[in-house]
Amino acid sequence: MVIHRPLARSLGCIAISALAFLAACGGSSSSSNQSTTTTTTSGNNVQSIAVDGGPVPGQIYPNGAFTSVTLCQPGTSTCQTVDGILVDTGSSGLRVLASALTSTFPNVTISGNNAYDCVNFIDGSYLWGPMEQADIEISGEKAGGASFQLIENPTFTIPSGCSNGGVNEDSQSGLGANGILGVGQEPTDCFIDGVSPCLSTVSTSPPNVYFTCGTTGNCQASFVPLAQQLINPVVGFSTDNNGVIIELQSVNDAAATTTGSMIFGIGTESNNALGSATVFTVDPTDDDFTTNFNSVSLAGSFIDSGSNGLFFQDSIPECPGGAFYCPSSTLNLSAQNVGANNAQNTVNFSVDSAIETASGDAAYSNLAGPIATGTCTPSNPNACTFDWGLPFFFGRNVYVSIDGQTMPSGSPAAPWWAY
Repeated sequence: MVIHRPLARSLGCIAISALAFLAACGGSSSSSNQSTTTTTTSGNNVQSIAVDGGPVPGQIYPNGAFTSVTLCQPGTSTCQTVDGILVDTGSSGLRVLASALTSTFPNVTISGNNAYDCVNFIDGSYLWGPMEQADIEISGEKAGGASFQLIENPTFTIPSGCSNGGVNEDSQSGLGANGILGVGQEPTDCFIDGVSPCLSTVSTSPPNVYFTCGTTGNCQASFVPLAQQLINPVVGFSTDNNGVIIELQSVNDAAATTTGSMIFGIGTESNNALGSATVFTVDPTDDDFTTNFNSVSLAGSFIDSGSNGLFFQDSIPECPGGAFYCPSSTLNLSAQNVGANNAQNTVNFSVDSAIETASGDAAYSNLAGPIATGTCTPSNPNACTFDWGLPFFFGRNVYVSIDGQTMPSGSPAAPWWAY
């Protein structure tokens, strides 16, 4: 069982390791062109997002959707707004770099010790930091007294149960962002299949997600009460708290920048109705659906704005370094998505050389790469995945429902995707 989605945030970090490679191939963006898709721009539940290269000076984060988040001292109007926050539908919880904050916030404590959060990525990197509490405000919505992760390297040694010999992405240049806003299908950072294994009533021993540490370390994996776990901020809203809709303008090949909206709630306001979107329910044991591609059934597939490309296994030639595909010419491909409810849809997409498309732009509709090594087998589950990253979102309204939340009348129980 995987508690932290191993690909949702991780492929963003795999791509981050290739940022310098893409930037080095840069030049002018004169070849870019962008078609326009209508997006929702107004409403108390609407937050603007932009694929604009990210907040790091001199560094372009390709296919990163960024927004801003306001953190307030709980119950007060003492607030700070942080921009350059990556929008991630493949994870749950807010994570903010300590270097991006000038304010301090109260710590989450368990039995008198500070609580810490750990998240691991598939490329071996990780994030570590204390859990703190704030009123999280986005657009006109607020999650009061919500736990978030402060990404910060401590004075003591990070426990091996978190680091696993990997790289700590605890800087703006390493992360490529000032933080990550996880608005995925789970209500907390430690939640799967309707329960939290970070509760003592569910598990016999805590997983390596939350830790309690003394001032000099001595960290231990710990159970954390549900109310103090790292919350998906949407769940903490008083209304519009059952999911999000991501709307981004269409991109034809590449664009210097593109914009869109993140709309909170599904079927709760006049601007977030499900309408004619097709609902794809997920396997209740792993929250995934099936993508049929190249005559292979990839049952571990998902939709993830935090991945900056389409990631899947194929024989397409890889770029130097292996993070992306570099075919000799543009490939026009298709795959079929199938939900647990047997809803089906064929998606046409293209793959171009990451080297040729790296023109200094921020948005690419045809960026793709490998997701694992080897072929799809029960012993190699990562290869049984199609990660529909940010290129999938261009020109679509993508709905993300949150497990356990009340859905509109006539809709299946969450979680599910729809578009």
